[in-house]
Amino acid sequence: MSDSSSPDSGASSDDAGWSAATKRWIALGVGTLVLVGLAIPKISDSTSSDESGGSDDDAPTRVDATVLRPGTVTEQIQTNGTLRADESVELAAEAGGKITDIRFEEGSRVEEGELLVQINDAELRARRDRLEQELQLASDRAERQKRLLAEGGVSQEEYDATVNEREVLKAELSLVEAQIEKKKVRAPFSGVVGLREVSEGAYVSPETAITTLQRIDPIKIDFAVSEKYASRVEPGQSISFTVRNQETPLEGTVYATSAQVNADTRTLQVRARAPNAEGTLRPGMFADVMVILGTVDDAVVVPSFAVVPTLDGQRVFVAENGTAQPRNVAVGARTDSTVQVTDGLALGDTLITSAIQDLRAGLPIRVEGLD
Repeated sequence: MSDSSSPDSGASSDDAGWSAATKRWIALGVGTLVLVGLAIPKISDSTSSDESGGSDDDAPTRVDATVLRPGTVTEQIQTNGTLRADESVELAAEAGGKITDIRFEEGSRVEEGELLVQINDAELRARRDRLEQELQLASDRAERQKRLLAEGGVSQEEYDATVNEREVLKAELSLVEAQIEKKKVRAPFSGVVGLREVSEGAYVSPETAITTLQRIDPIKIDFAVSEKYASRVEPGQSISFTVRNQETPLEGTVYATSAQVNADTRTLQVRARAPNAEGTLRPGMFADVMVILGTVDDAVVVPSFAVVPTLDGQRVFVAENGTAQPRNVAVGARTDSTVQVTDGLALGDTLITSAIQDLRAGLPIRVEGLD
């Protein structure tokens, strides 16, 4: 019984062994297929990425550009200046003495010739009165002797002595009147007086400052320009300026320039005048000055950000035949947002205005935005 059952047992064992091997091969094949299936998309993506990357490298750079058209440029110089009075003087007495009267209010307006300060002149006035009496007597005596001379009542010598005495008294009287006038401090021109430095009753000498007088309408503006503009700034040119307490630009006119350039600063001193009827501008104020040199029509004007500084100067890029091409340029007048190009560009050129830092000579480009 054991012999008959032995073959069946062996057959069953063979079937079991074949089934296990088959399973192993099947499992190995399935695993391989799974790995291949997972790898193919990654390889495909990598290939696509490489192909795409290669395509981006070869693609033209997208840029914006503008066609240069005629523009108007106002050439101007910006500098700093200081306001000054049209006329200014420090008032003092011509003759010393005690102040008996002060006739002005500090900061007030006075007229030319107006009496501002009186210094004691009592002694001089008394002397003037005496001389006036003596002169009157001498004049009367000269008139009587003139009649007597015609009748032979007096000699010519006596008459001449009397006339001479009269003339001497006239001269002395004029001298005293001049000395009396020196005891008065008057306004030499119309203007505004400053703060007084003395009080009534104080003794002053010709060296004592009493107050200041300034004429501030019109007002002067002093400023300097670089020597390269010396030949282009002349009387009659317009300027505009602002001061710290006013935002509205004010207008003025150049009326004089210095005869020489300052050797230390290499600048030319310029002086202008501006109306100041309301008196809001004060001497000593700081001013931001703009000098208008002239206007250029049909100028080549480009955005300031399109101009790239280089070691050789200034550069821009233009679009030519689908490529970016550099142009060295010379610049002129500037504003906050634009630059005048005086050489290197022509009207009608296509100026690139974006991706400027990425550009190089011959780089393929595609203009997408064109103004």
